[in-house]
Amino acid sequence: MYETVIGLEIHAQLATKSKIFSAASTAYGASPNTQACAVDLGLPGVLPVLNEQVVRMAAKLGLAIGAKVAPRSVFARKNYFYPDLPKGYQISQYELPIVESGQLQIEVDGNEKTIGITRAHLEEDAGKSLHEDFQGLSGIDLNRAGTPLLEIVSEPDLRSPKEAVAYMKKLHSLVRYLDICDGNMQEGSFRCDANISIRPPGQKELGTRTELKNLNSFRFVERALDFEIERQIDVLESGGKVIQETRLYDSDKNETRSMRAKEEANDYRYFPDPDLLPLVIEADFLEEVKADLPELPEAKKHRFMQEYDLSLYDASVLTSSRELANYFEKTVKVSDSETKLCANWVMGELSALLNKNNLDITESKVSAIQLGGMLHRITDKTISGKIAKKVFEAMWEGEGDADAIIKKRGLKQVTDTGAIEKLVDDVLANNPKQLNDYRNGKEKLFGFFVGQVMKASRGKANPQQVNALLKTKL
Repeated sequence: MYETVIGLEIHAQLATKSKIFSAASTAYGASPNTQACAVDLGLPGVLPVLNEQVVRMAAKLGLAIGAKVAPRSVFARKNYFYPDLPKGYQISQYELPIVESGQLQIEVDGNEKTIGITRAHLEEDAGKSLHEDFQGLSGIDLNRAGTPLLEIVSEPDLRSPKEAVAYMKKLHSLVRYLDICDGNMQEGSFRCDANISIRPPGQKELGTRTELKNLNSFRFVERALDFEIERQIDVLESGGKVIQETRLYDSDKNETRSMRAKEEANDYRYFPDPDLLPLVIEADFLEEVKADLPELPEAKKHRFMQEYDLSLYDASVLTSSRELANYFEKTVKVSDSETKLCANWVMGELSALLNKNNLDITESKVSAIQLGGMLHRITDKTISGKIAKKVFEAMWEGEGDADAIIKKRGLKQVTDTGAIEKLVDDVLANNPKQLNDYRNGKEKLFGFFVGQVMKASRGKANPQQVNALLKTKL
């Protein structure tokens, strides 16, 4: 048996329109090498100028995780030579980062746990090496060079791949709530390096760690960590030693492979960047940032539990993104229905169709106003829950709002007691054998009679009235 120790370094691309030290665009998808200006390339005679929005966004995160936002931080040069690093160094922060000592609450299998965040520091991204379609050569695209990143480094507090994914998802949700990162993992806006080691239970000293580079999906993080844990166990149990190194995860083969020996800080020869003054944050600036903070996920979750009488699970799901929380609240307001009914539909039918069509809540084909309007028709007994599913599907297909669909298709629920009583009488008269069996003790046949009445009404009869009348007649 071994204990797993995991720490994550998450790179969040900050949602600015221009780069961290230049006015070049950060827009995704431009033709290669069209968005790297002289500053990004480090050409002679140019000087970097810090983007104020980058500082504001970093401070936002610091305040949201209860961290210390440093009144004075320093940019340093991290020296290494790689084809996609045009200056031969990366501007980052080392000894004095902008954010230190925060924390984040995660929940795994119903248990809450606090994960420490060592630091979050600002840095510029490198370019990208492309190894396909160049007939044995590599291409370099420098569009990303100088793109602002916030590297968020956790304490080694994570003890399983499941916890690592929970932490990563929580942070992903937070940066989107704060509107400082779009969280698009396919485009590289939110990616992760994982440090992992194992040790015998009770041992205080950490084992030798390996680093897994550039994991860009929650599923890959979990699979890569699972594989690496087993690999390290196999190495130790066969009498070998784990080597400190950087490894890459191959998702096609579901394995990690060695990339290079893991560098130490002194390999990068950090020193303060002579072209950039220390970053000083005044108290007034910090107060401005604090005033601009939205309601944070944890606060929103607890408010949902109190205000809408939701369970911890429902509140956690509905506040997992700001857009989903806003959709739910608008649905509740429009529907004038029980909050549990609204929660069930948002987490059930709506989420199922979004997942099936690979859509985000912001791309839903049924608006919160439309869903709320339909739920109001369930509440006022115009339609039943079963008919509502047909109405919802029609709304998704673009047939209009609930009232228009109900009218067009003749789906209004039958609530006239006399009409329902006649249907019940007819069903009982037409099924004498089942009626006799029921009265002789086969009470399970009650469901049969309900089904027959609903069938006769083409699903329009009010189910509660059908049940009540049948119980009386039987």
